[in-house]
Amino acid sequence: MTSTYFMIKPEAVQAQVFGEILTLAARNRFRVDRLEMRKLTRETAEEFYAEHKERSFFGELVSYMTSGPVVAIKLSGDEAQPRLRQLVGATNPAEATPGTGRYMFGKSLQENAVHASDSPESAARELGIIFGE
Repeated sequence: MTSTYFMIKPEAVQAQVFGEILTLAARNRFRVDRLEMRKLTRETAEEFYAEHKERSFFGELVSYMTSGPVVAIKLSGDEAQPRLRQLVGATNPAEATPGTGRYMFGKSLQENAVHASDSPESAARELGIIFGE
């Protein structure tokens, strides 16, 4: 079993669909090891998305991610990162496969409902930033 980071983004929290998203993960054999609803600080969001710092959308991304609470989740399961990434679907909901989280709950490229770590290294980094692990 491996651990990964999963985050339900502000618009999905505001739309009150976070329970459905958690159910999707649980039904796909992920175990919730830690869960917190919190509002990200600007500093945390900037650190979390540091890889995008030089891109034109960075400021807008940070503002969006600090606009409301998120649900921060540590999940575990067999091959957690690739399985979760498959379950959430393509970054752009318009390109996501039916039945995936982003297809069902995403609104746009930015407001795509969820974030899922893309590798064990990213998961470790992101869990460290969010939960201090």
